[in-house]
Amino acid sequence: MQNQSALMANYGHPDLQFSRGQGCYLYTEAGDAYLDFTAGIAVNCLGHCHPHLVSTLQTQAETLWHTSNLFSNIPTERLAKRLVEKSFADRVFFANSGTEAVECGFKMMRRFHYHHGRKERVRIITLAQSFHGRTLAPVAACRNPLHTEGFLVGDGGFDQVPFGDLEALRQAVTEQTAGVILEPVQGEGGIRPVTAEYLKAVRALCDEHGILLMFDEVQSGMGRTGYLFAHEALGVTPDVLASAKGLGGGFPIGACLSTERVAEVMTAGTHGSTFGGNPLATSVGNAVMDVLTDPGFLETVTERSTQLRAGLDKLIKRYPKVLAEHTGLGLMVGLRCVASNADLIKAMQKNHLLAVKAGGNSIRLLPPLVVSPREIDEALNSLEKACASLPV
Repeated sequence: MQNQSALMANYGHPDLQFSRGQGCYLYTEAGDAYLDFTAGIAVNCLGHCHPHLVSTLQTQAETLWHTSNLFSNIPTERLAKRLVEKSFADRVFFANSGTEAVECGFKMMRRFHYHHGRKERVRIITLAQSFHGRTLAPVAACRNPLHTEGFLVGDGGFDQVPFGDLEALRQAVTEQTAGVILEPVQGEGGIRPVTAEYLKAVRALCDEHGILLMFDEVQSGMGRTGYLFAHEALGVTPDVLASAKGLGGGFPIGACLSTERVAEVMTAGTHGSTFGGNPLATSVGNAVMDVLTDPGFLETVTERSTQLRAGLDKLIKRYPKVLAEHTGLGLMVGLRCVASNADLIKAMQKNHLLAVKAGGNSIRLLPPLVVSPREIDEALNSLEKACASLPV
């Protein structure tokens, strides 16, 4: 009993335990190094213990930790202004996670129509195989039985249509529809980007019916695709956007961004978060922005993506009984498997390479955006050894 974890078992019982991280590597207590292509599920966008993030957090920890939103603070105001300057948005609400940012967006979409006298517009349309978080509204939105069983009462006010099916989406819009939420690149669903043509048609449909379009860029945002936000690559602008994960580079933070016409309905008292906008989190967020907006940084992300994908093309040809294709944008890479994705991940771990499962029998390769050419080659070498070891 002494070695039994006191944690709840909702994450299972992981075999690996890490005591420290540095750059693109995680280390066990015994000193074994693992190349981390999970990046905390796209969270550690600048790797582990990035010196600029560490020094920023240390300085802020000696200055101001928390004031609540009864008062303003400099790091939070600065990060909000920078996000507005670099995006479509006019306003920002800070939370602690991606699911909280999504929840804020859901409330804003419904409140927008309520504010304008359209109280019947409360339903939100989502895409199948989407993932928007683990609180009650997001699990209702996504309808994954693994996440809803024993929790969900009713449908939560959400309608769902097949991924990429524009006609089904068109048919789902009614006089009760408040808006549409989608991921420009589905993460849990198997690293599936929507097409630019589909996204433009969805934008036009929303405009036609006077409903709002929200993007969940919790995983695809903050430089992951070679753009600050993935929708920039697809040429379509939302009304509302949820960001998190890479925004804090490992420190918990979420943000809901919106245009002024949507944000104006969120008057005093309509929404809040005790820790949202905490100066520790927003200071680190500013440090992340320093790096991501440094001239040439996002171009380097694209270069590393090109290198990784070229290597994957070779492995797919070499191991057609293990690997089928790669998908995604930038360094948000999906690798669809022919063999079991779980077996491949285990084989990768034996070769000291870490990856994440996804839907569609895929794995996710989500290296830190600071990954080097040498580390890309090391990952490809480990992946090849893993493929060769599988009994197919």
